Amino acid sequence: MPELNDYRWRYLKQLSREYPTRYAAFTEIINLQAILNLPKGTEHFISDVHGEYEAFLHIVNNCSGVIREKVCQVFNDMSTEQQSELCTLIYYPHEKQELLRRQGLDTDAWYRRTLYELITLTKFLSSRYTRSKVRKAIPRDFNYIIDELLHAQADEDNNRQRYHERIISSIIETGAAHHFVNSLSTLIKRLAVDHLHLVGDVFDRGAHPDDIMDLLMHLPSLDIEWGNHDMLWMGAACGSEVCIATVVRNNINYGNFELLENGYGISMRALALFAAKYYRDDDKTTALFKALSVLVFKLQGAVIKRNPDFDMQDRLFLDKIDYTRGTVHIDGQDYPLKVTTFPTIDPQDPYRLNDDEAELISSLKQAFLHSKRLQEHVTFLFAHGSMYKIYNGNLLYHGCIPLTADGSFAKVFCDGEFVQGRAYLDAAERVARRGFDKRDRESLDHMWYFWCGKKSPLSGRVIKTFERAFIEDKAMHVEPRDPYYTFYHQEETCRMILREFGLNEDTGHIINGHTPIKVSSGESPVRGGGRLLVIDGGFCSAYHQTTGIAGYTLIFNSHGLRLKAHRPFQGIAEALRDNQDISSESIEVEHFARRWMVADCDNGREIKMQIESLKDLLAQYRQGTLPEHY
Repeated sequence: MPELNDYRWRYLKQLSREYPTRYAAFTEIINLQAILNLPKGTEHFISDVHGEYEAFLHIVNNCSGVIREKVCQVFNDMSTEQQSELCTLIYYPHEKQELLRRQGLDTDAWYRRTLYELITLTKFLSSRYTRSKVRKAIPRDFNYIIDELLHAQADEDNNRQRYHERIISSIIETGAAHHFVNSLSTLIKRLAVDHLHLVGDVFDRGAHPDDIMDLLMHLPSLDIEWGNHDMLWMGAACGSEVCIATVVRNNINYGNFELLENGYGISMRALALFAAKYYRDDDKTTALFKALSVLVFKLQGAVIKRNPDFDMQDRLFLDKIDYTRGTVHIDGQDYPLKVTTFPTIDPQDPYRLNDDEAELISSLKQAFLHSKRLQEHVTFLFAHGSMYKIYNGNLLYHGCIPLTADGSFAKVFCDGEFVQGRAYLDAAERVARRGFDKRDRESLDHMWYFWCGKKSPLSGRVIKTFERAFIEDKAMHVEPRDPYYTFYHQEETCRMILREFGLNEDTGHIINGHTPIKVSSGESPVRGGGRLLVIDGGFCSAYHQTTGIAGYTLIFNSHGLRLKAHRPFQGIAEALRDNQDISSESIEVEHFARRWMVADCDNGREIKMQIESLKDLLAQYRQGTLPEHY
């Protein structure tokens, strides 16, 4: 036996406190080795939900069709209508039971049959997990009873069967059946999907990103890869004035004014008064949009000027406007402006805020900083999110890895040095976290850049807010994209990126969001010879006409990877009334020749290390080097 170094010795002494005897040590070794031979849990990947709460809730509830697949598998003798009824109950247990109650259909017989069906399905799903993990997933209200029902053992005299039948009868007799159905439905959804990956962009466009964040905060196991729209809100919550003005402008543009006032308690009264003062001839929405647009471009100009390394001088327009002729000079050409009156701009100093603008942005900043709900949501994004994630051999990120015109990694100045590839994303994450922690101006400026910068890893395109707001010519609205979006169709580029992040280029995949797939134009979400999967198929309703579908999601279970292409969701009311589900097409990306087990996963490697440590501890006990404590 080799001598133990001081670090190893201290670690084993600490481990001995948790496993004080050889019996405790080898019992845990047996338990961990058994866990390694269980199938891996199902991973669920979703991207670019953009505030579409009802569609997101349904996709989370039906686990991208996994629930329906399991119901069909377990209850193959049921009619399609009965299967749909059971699925809807699992998705929306409280709402469905209330509907049945109003219809007089929630009888004792219905509850007895339904409870047995839910228990049968739960037993089937729980077979992939240890009893300990299932117990942790059970809602607390009925944890003991559910654990008893799930682990019934047959006996010669059917004593256990009678015991469990009595439990079911008591649940119904005491009026607890409604709550028990809720708990079982929650457990089924937790067992159907082991872990959720949200690959960016909770915010903007749709009306209810706040409700999506509330839902995320109650999920048991998830990670988030920040999107550029998320970063914009994160910067605003941290006090970036340009991010704040842009967030407010976006919400006016998307018609989500109520999100700020009702969702986050951020009063728009000061803005309304400001807009009425300077744009009294316009209707309210137009006045607000004009006022915010000018304020945004002034604040952007200040950021660009004090950060020459952003290389965004070509995004300075207020000093290119001919305020007499109503034109703007861009790339050697004059373009007529849709808006020709700019009452808050001094042509001699166009980027200077007037006194009213300075007072307005100051009041908005205080409102964002003191919105308790927004601060809670952004704190959660920082706690559970990152620029990228490596998980079970796959690489997840929202936007891009900036590339040069020849397809190599682009060098970008960030956090005091030129970095590229993985180092750039690491530096960008450090800067964003510093902005959250320190609230320093340099970091907050970078958070705005990560939303819209040409070499931002969260965006990778020139976001043409000025042109879309003020120039009629649609050709000026086209947004140039990073070479990444050309090269990621090539397998070698995807392999290069996987190698850069230390992943196996033959088995790993890149899971990417950000760019809607135009299925109606023949685009495929599978890129780079199958090494890269784009799962933004247009979740947001504004994209449906362009994309032809309502979003992609991805399922990664022990058998392989499957993309799910979804049709538009008709709404929760229709789902409850008609048992409608989201219509989804399953596309097999990869089927494993050998089923993935826990041993093949990241947590499997950790378990193997723990087993080795426990074997080491067991050896010390047997040799008498460490004393046992009985």
